[in-house]
Amino acid sequence: MRTVHSLKELRTILRGYRQQGKTIGLVPTMGNLHEGHTSLVRKAAEASDIVVTSIFVNPMQFGAGEDLDTYPRTLMDDQRKLAEAGNTLVFAPNAEEVYPEGLANQTKVVVPEVSEGHCGASRPGHFEGVATVVTMLFNMVQPDIAVFGEKDFQQLAVIRKLTRDLMIPVEIIGAPTVREEDGLAKSSRNGYLTEDERAVAPTVFQTLKETADQLVQGRNDFGTLEQAARQSLTNAGLRPDYFNIVNSLTLKPASGQDQEITLLVAAFLGTTRLIDNLSVKR
Repeated sequence: MRTVHSLKELRTILRGYRQQGKTIGLVPTMGNLHEGHTSLVRKAAEASDIVVTSIFVNPMQFGAGEDLDTYPRTLMDDQRKLAEAGNTLVFAPNAEEVYPEGLANQTKVVVPEVSEGHCGASRPGHFEGVATVVTMLFNMVQPDIAVFGEKDFQQLAVIRKLTRDLMIPVEIIGAPTVREEDGLAKSSRNGYLTEDERAVAPTVFQTLKETADQLVQGRNDFGTLEQAARQSLTNAGLRPDYFNIVNSLTLKPASGQDQEITLLVAAFLGTTRLIDNLSVKR
């Protein structure tokens, strides 16, 4: 496995693979990798000959007061995990390589509708940063497929729409959320949790499951269910940001006629913001 830091070197290497007729898969990450990330790499390896994993802590998707400066940079450990997962090439640029003219002068990609609400409401500009850097990575790597985790459900919807709307010839593959034994979705930010907070964190997924069970049984009083879920989280010591029941495709509030529904949740545990989701068919 090789690691490159410049776009020029990345393109030179990938040109050689393409001349050999190899297909290329991309897994965009911000590093500090865990089993959820490596599952994406393995899935990409099943669907392509060459797997490129990008490691870039993207400043554009962090808002004021968020953890850009303290976000863990663990390149050496990440390289070891990626090599074991069957990754081919690591692209680890710095901010100057990605944004040579600075963020203020950078062209930005805005994805309407699916970027709104949920995390988009809580983190203004976040999905603009995500959409911009993913579009740039697609142009840098020019992959045949790209794999993203379903844990970031709204992000996946944003990426599917931008790829479709901008007619980018990349197949987007969603990979199931990888969880701890107690149900907590694996996340780089779980490392911020104290021991006591870690014991409480599985309540997020438990609340999702309990609400999903109610939906499967035919309940359509979505507002009441959302309020009850937020109260359950509060009672456990979390601070709910949102708990929304939405149409799985549009991410708009669900109606009684919807057969595919997704529950979206974000909640703070101490200073750590946890997100998760669960989809149901009725």
